Amino acid sequence: MQWADVIGQNTVKLQLMEMVQQNRLGHALLFLGKEGNGSLLLALAFAQYLVCEKNGLTPAATDNSPSLFGAADTANATPQPAKDSCGVCPSCIKAGQLIHPDIHFSYPTVVTKQMKKPIATEFIKEWRSFITQNPYGNLFDWISIIKENENSQGNITAEECNDIIRKLSLKSFESPYKILILWMPEYLGKSGNKLLKLIEEPPPDTLIILVAENEDRILPTILSRCQLIKIPILKPAEIEKALTEREQANPATAAQVAAIAEGNYREAVSFLQHAGDNWEEILRNWLNAILKTGPVAQTHWVTDISHLGRENQKQFLHYFIHLLDVALQLRVGDAARLSSHFSATEIDFAARLNKMTGIEQQEAMIHEADRASYYIERNANSKLLFHALTIKLFHIIRDKVVFLD
Repeated sequence: MQWADVIGQNTVKLQLMEMVQQNRLGHALLFLGKEGNGSLLLALAFAQYLVCEKNGLTPAATDNSPSLFGAADTANATPQPAKDSCGVCPSCIKAGQLIHPDIHFSYPTVVTKQMKKPIATEFIKEWRSFITQNPYGNLFDWISIIKENENSQGNITAEECNDIIRKLSLKSFESPYKILILWMPEYLGKSGNKLLKLIEEPPPDTLIILVAENEDRILPTILSRCQLIKIPILKPAEIEKALTEREQANPATAAQVAAIAEGNYREAVSFLQHAGDNWEEILRNWLNAILKTGPVAQTHWVTDISHLGRENQKQFLHYFIHLLDVALQLRVGDAARLSSHFSATEIDFAARLNKMTGIEQQEAMIHEADRASYYIERNANSKLLFHALTIKLFHIIRDKVVFLD
């Protein structure tokens, strides 16, 4: 995995390279960012960058190789590292195939009939397939691959922590550095305390990279021992460019999908599969049912939307949130300027929403739609959910009621 394989995140890439060049790299890094922004791919690309034999960081590149963590050696200057891993040396090829012996992986696993106390190594084939086929996938995608039943829950076990300690205590095989990429440390639980000493005082030339989405769910004792690297969400322009180049999407469709993906490339790819659906018409029918045609039309609409499937329902709600966001921008912005960012249809619909609702109502509607999307992701009953959402929107619009959590 090279920097070029990671969508956007140029500021973070530069930050990581400068940390290496200026010897400001901590022994434990925490890559913190929301789902779909490429945090895991950044960790993979960074690991390959460090073990690359041609970028000036390894003994294969120079006899005066610098320490990865030590103070800068001004007496024996070394070549400046390259701006990316070469991608062709033996170390890069192995890292790209996720088989480099000095790059280790840890991730949530599930209990199976064969493994009552699972460790990550037992699922390494599935892990390599997951990264190759779905590099921006989330925990739900991963667990769906390895679980044996619907009730399987992902977890990083105490046995996995023991295996991490064992692996990192060994000498490196090929690279001067050992690297551990631990994905989703939120799922360590109390067993994560086993890793405290390792994170605080790892063996020489060992780098630990934790890749997380939710800072609040990480053990505070682990959080305090890591050097935090915040990974921002992707910009719509970056998602749009990636969709046209990587997914061969139509530019107009890519622009529309990127606008509602909220910086999440995984969601954008999923939305692209249903981009031909007429969300505007569905939304218009919904609002008409809420405000004009009454309960019978509302029931029919809820029945229809419940048959669309989870991903379609999420995309519809994201489209609704997007239009409400455009409406808010239209209140305070210049319509002529917004026309360069949004289609004429979107601006017209947003203007109608502004005539129908005020700012507080729109913010309340965004909140309720966002909550509904959250529960759909977690397999809530869609018919009950959209029925409740319909009633809430009726009272928000008609009675100006704001519901409290």
